[in-house]
Amino acid sequence: MKAVVRAVVLLAMTTIATTAMAERDSNARKLDRVREQISGVQKSLRAETNRRDTLAARLRDAETTVASAQRELKELRRRRAAGERQRAELQKERSGVQQALGAERRALAAQLRAAHMIAATGRREQLKLLFNQQDPARLGRMFAYYGYFGRARADRIETIRARLDQLEALDRKLADADEALQQLEVSAGEKLAALKRARSQRAGVVRDLEKQIGNRQTQLARLKREESTLEKLLAELRRVTADFPVTSEVPFVKAKGRLSWPVSGRVVADFGAARPAGLKWNGALLATERGTRVRAVYFGRVIYADWLPGMGLLTIIEHSGGYLSLYGHNEQLFKAVGDWVEPGDVIASAGDSGGRERPELYFEIRKGAQPLDPRQWIGK
Repeated sequence: MKAVVRAVVLLAMTTIATTAMAERDSNARKLDRVREQISGVQKSLRAETNRRDTLAARLRDAETTVASAQRELKELRRRRAAGERQRAELQKERSGVQQALGAERRALAAQLRAAHMIAATGRREQLKLLFNQQDPARLGRMFAYYGYFGRARADRIETIRARLDQLEALDRKLADADEALQQLEVSAGEKLAALKRARSQRAGVVRDLEKQIGNRQTQLARLKREESTLEKLLAELRRVTADFPVTSEVPFVKAKGRLSWPVSGRVVADFGAARPAGLKWNGALLATERGTRVRAVYFGRVIYADWLPGMGLLTIIEHSGGYLSLYGHNEQLFKAVGDWVEPGDVIASAGDSGGRERPELYFEIRKGAQPLDPRQWIGK
């Protein structure tokens, strides 16, 4: 009977494990399809931007170049800092080996001085004992002592040789570390120069953009075009992700009134406030410092991480229940499509992409196609 129970339990556990594995594989395939479809949406939007708005395309290229140069420069600086730490550790190890070598050399010198003193008096004592043959035990002890002394001296010399080999190897490693650091310094200088050129190019595009939208009619047309592009993107994302919704143990709607702002900063434009050219804000605009960490407000999955006209470098997170949170005008994006995030995860750094004059983060919450007032979701 017990054997039957064990077999049933084992079969049930095997079935559960197999089902779980199949579900994971199915979800992975679904996520791959979603990524592929979103990639197609991004390419389509890029092509449309290139066709409809040359200045926006130039701004996109300039700002993505800036973001790429910043990312590469940051990585080079990280590698350089790691290289400097490694070099410091090698130097510390070398100092320790050098101290040990000094101690070994002093010990050997003491042994050699003792050997010299013994040689001055001990040779006659050895010959006397050898020829007299009156105390063979003493003679044996004497020869054993000299043999031990000689082996100890040979061991000491071998230890010194090993220390010297160790020092030579460390010197080679230090030379390699110095060369690597010099190469990183040169590369960092080149990336910094590239970053400055990219920022200068961006500034030129922004000036051209400001000239183009100098009159109210042109500004209204551009803002409406940007709003239309965002709405089209969100509609496409809803279509693409419809068969693979985000689920959560605690639904997003339960977090209403308990979320934190994604950055520390001052709200300079509120939900529903008037925008230029007679439009209204669908989210909040927060003035902040360049490079400030932008954090996800809740559990969810990244469904967009790319540049968009009017939004600059934009991250969109899908939450359970069909809710979305949007984070625009970033300087860099740290998460890719398909990445899962938790509340407080750093997803980007704040900036002025999208042609902003100063670092600001655009933050929006939506339920499907409907923008919601973010303040109602933020805790006191």
